[in-house]
Amino acid sequence: MRTSRARRRTALLAPCVALLIAGGGIPIGAAALGMPRADPSPTPAPAPTMTAPAPTRIPPPLKPIRPAAFQAAVDRAAKKLTVPGAVVVLRTPQGTYRAISGTSELGKAEPPATDDHFRIASNTKTMTAALIMLLARDGRLRLTDPVSAYVPGVPNGERITLAALLKMRSGLHDYTGAPELAATLDADPGKAWTPQEVLAIAFRHAPDFAPDASYAYSNTNYALLGLVAEKAGGRPLARQFRDRLFAPLGLKGTFLPAAGDRSLPEPAAHGYMYGGSVYALGDDPYPAAMREAAQTGKLRPVDYTRQNPSYATAAGGAVSTADDLATWIRSLVRGEVLDPASQQRWLRSPQAEDPAAPDGRTYGYGIARQRFGPNAAMYYHGGELPGFNSFMGHDPANDVTLVIWTNLTVAPDGRTTAQALLPTVLNQIYTGLDLPTG
Repeated sequence: MRTSRARRRTALLAPCVALLIAGGGIPIGAAALGMPRADPSPTPAPAPTMTAPAPTRIPPPLKPIRPAAFQAAVDRAAKKLTVPGAVVVLRTPQGTYRAISGTSELGKAEPPATDDHFRIASNTKTMTAALIMLLARDGRLRLTDPVSAYVPGVPNGERITLAALLKMRSGLHDYTGAPELAATLDADPGKAWTPQEVLAIAFRHAPDFAPDASYAYSNTNYALLGLVAEKAGGRPLARQFRDRLFAPLGLKGTFLPAAGDRSLPEPAAHGYMYGGSVYALGDDPYPAAMREAAQTGKLRPVDYTRQNPSYATAAGGAVSTADDLATWIRSLVRGEVLDPASQQRWLRSPQAEDPAAPDGRTYGYGIARQRFGPNAAMYYHGGELPGFNSFMGHDPANDVTLVIWTNLTVAPDGRTTAQALLPTVLNQIYTGLDLPTG
C-alpha cells in the first residue's frame, strides 16, 4: 500500500530537479533611441546594415505525443520489467493517449484495458483525505482535533492531530511492516480484517517518534482516519466515498469493497507477485536465488487477485479503473471536489519529507508533490499491494494527467513496476527531461 519506501524511493521518481531559469533578456539587436550625432564628413558612408540576432527559442513544456512512439516506449520498458500487463492513460491539451501492453491474465492473450478494475492500493488515501476535508468544511471535525477525540487507545493520541495523520507525521508504527500481517495474509488470503485488528498490530509497537517531530509513511495513519470519518460522518466509509466523491464525478467503476468481498467486477485484471506478501508489504528484498529464478523465468509469479484487501480499508482498499483514476486526480487537483477555501488549504499542505532537502519530495493531506524537471511538477500518489502497482498524477500548470498501472507488484530486479515505468513516460511528455529509466 505504500507510495514509497526508503529503498525504493529512487525507483519511484527520478531525483528532484531544481527549476532553473536562464537569466537575461532576449537581445533585440536595435540601436538605442536618440538624436543622431552630426557627421563632419561631406559624403557620409552608408550606414551598415544591422541584422537582429534570432531570439532565443524557449521550447514549449510539452512534446508532441506520437502515439506509435509512445506505445513503443511503454512496450520496451514493460518488457524490461517483465510485467504481465501494463496500462498508461495520458491526458494533455493535445488529446488523450493510451498505451496498453501485455495481458490481463497470464496464459491468455487478453490485453488489459483502461476500464479494467484493479486494486488501487494507497491511491485510496487521496479519497480518505478528501473526505476528511469535506467533513471539516461541514463542521463535523477540525484538523486540529486530537485523534483521541474519535478513537480511544491510540498511543500519544491526545497529542496527535488529524492534520498530523493526514501528513504522515504522527510517529505511529506502520502495521503493514509487521511480519505477522504478511504471514496471516498468505496463510488465510480470504480473511476479513477490521480496522481495529490492524491497529492492534501497530499499537503493539512503540511509536517511531514523537508527534510532528518527523515524517514517516505509515498506513496506520489512514486506518485511523477511516474510523474518524465514519464517526464524524455518521455513515460507513464506503457509503460516504460513493455519495460524496464517486457519484458526483461519475466514477462508476470506483468503490470501496465490503470487508468480506475479495472479488473484482468484470472487466478485471489479475494481479501477480513473486513470493509472499512480505515482499510488497514489508519491503523485504528478494533473496538472490529468488531474483535469479524470476529473471530467468524458472519462478512464476503468484496470482494475488483474490487476496482480501480489507486490511487496507481507508489506507488502500479501493478498487477503480485507469479511466476513473484519471478523472479523479484531475478533478481533485483542479478544485472540483473541495470548496475553494478547503482546496487552497489542501494545495498548500505538502511539506518536505526531509527538512534538509526542501526542494525534494513533499507530502501533504493525502497527496505528494514533486518537481521532475524545469517544466514538470505534479500532485500525485502511488499505490502498491500484492498483485498491483500504480501511479496517478496531475500537473495543473500544463494540464497533464497521467495514470499508470501494472499487474506485477515488484519486478525481479526489485523495483516497483508502475513507478519504474514513470521516468519513461515523463520523458515522452516533457521537453528538457532525460530521466534515467533503469
